[in-house]
Amino acid sequence: MPLINQPGSGAGTLTLDEALRLAAAQASSFQQASINERIAAEDVKQAQAAFLPKVSAPLSHIYTSPAIGLTAGEPRMQSFIANNAINEYQAFVNVSGDVDIAGRLRATLAKNRALLEAAHAGTDVARRALAQAVIEAYYELALAVAERAAAEGNLAAAEEFERITSLLLSGGEIAPVDLTRAQLQTIARRDELEKARANEEIAAGSLRVLVGYDFARPIRTTDLTLALPADSEFRQFNANDISRRPEFAQLDAQLRAARQETRIARADRLPSLSYSMNGGFDTDSLKGPRLREHSGVSAAFSLSIPIFDWGVTRSRERQARLRVELAENERTVAVRGFTQQFYAAQAQAGTAAARIRLAREGVLKAQDNLAASIARYRAGEAQIIEVTDAQTTLVTQRAALYQAIFDYQTALGRLRQATGR
Repeated sequence: MPLINQPGSGAGTLTLDEALRLAAAQASSFQQASINERIAAEDVKQAQAAFLPKVSAPLSHIYTSPAIGLTAGEPRMQSFIANNAINEYQAFVNVSGDVDIAGRLRATLAKNRALLEAAHAGTDVARRALAQAVIEAYYELALAVAERAAAEGNLAAAEEFERITSLLLSGGEIAPVDLTRAQLQTIARRDELEKARANEEIAAGSLRVLVGYDFARPIRTTDLTLALPADSEFRQFNANDISRRPEFAQLDAQLRAARQETRIARADRLPSLSYSMNGGFDTDSLKGPRLREHSGVSAAFSLSIPIFDWGVTRSRERQARLRVELAENERTVAVRGFTQQFYAAQAQAGTAAARIRLAREGVLKAQDNLAASIARYRAGEAQIIEVTDAQTTLVTQRAALYQAIFDYQTALGRLRQATGR
């Protein structure tokens, strides 16, 4: 389901859904979260493999110089007493591993599985944050385009009124000061247009960065005036849906991982058991009889009992418990913050919808007022100040309408994010 009801668009226009698709494929925090999730999946594989025996093939040759000063007829001996022969050849197939009597391996696997769940939820969090950023950048550009178009219309109207004023002055019907005021109005509208063009270029650049467009490539959005709200659309969101946010799944998984970290720290204080088995030969000659004589199998089991480490393992266990408390505290704080975000977005959407209704009505009235003011001025029934005030009022009402539509769409996106949709 798309994140927003897509208004109609013309050919060559970048739709919001397309912008979201393009942004998801670009280098971003969302891509980083996806990579972190794959890294966490590898940690799980490594933790699973820790239960299995490790197989290796150690091969070695040790040479020791012959002993000096042996009597005639005495067999050649190695000079180092610790070595077994002058030439010693070793070749084994070794199988080794750990027996999880303390639960360390199981706790490590459980912790890594929890971290994988947290990373998966984190990817969803990053995806939603990216979507909200795209929505805001998209409508920011739509707002800038609408304001630029309105500024062009306002300038055209001011220039036309200036032309009318010039004609009336040439006919001797008005004072020269009226033409000056009309010219000042035109200058003000031209200044507004230049600002609007700059804002449009800045907004377009922000959206280009998110969707991966080259800065020389034109970019168009849907008409902002087509993104009017549906009836009570924002009322479908409920505060009870806050628990569906992926942040909660992420926090719960991080809490489970912290608890497993406590088990890992406790396991360091318990005995550990490992094993190692070798099959092969350890011989002073590779010739058949001697090689067969020194071939065989050996096995070793090692039990390590921790006695005293100056309190390091106890400190690690306390540290792990504190991380559990920290995770629990973060979850409590997050619940309050997410609830506040929901009600703030709901209030913003509600007031923006009301502002849209008021601004639409205000634009219609301002247009009628401007037309009547110009007619009265041409008939000599009104002063020029009435016309300039009417022009300013129309500009203000249009700007209020566009801003209200932008505020509504961005607040709607925040509501979707706040309820995990």
